[in-house]
Amino acid sequence: MKQKPKPRIALLREKAGLTQLELSRLVGVTESTIQNWESGRTGTDHIERIIRFCKALNCQVEELIEFVNDSPQESTNPDSLSEIHHLLGTNEKF
Repeated sequence: MKQKPKPRIALLREKAGLTQLELSRLVGVTESTIQNWESGRTGTDHIERIIRFCKALNCQVEELIEFVNDSPQESTNPDSLSEIHHLLGTNEKF
């Protein structure tokens, strides 16, 4: 039986100097969602599907997903995970 790899979200978040709360606000999900992803309690299948799309199409997430900025005050450099949520219609409110 193939074991699924644990997401490296915690490692990358810590490397970026972010708390779980800060990351949750940047991504647009609840802090508990970040905790669940980091612990592996909640799957990241939707993210893995996007990765498979990118590999199959030999492209980056930014090329695959057209990001539309609703607010002119927001950053013009979208976060890849939030783009994925936007595409999949899984935006979570906190």
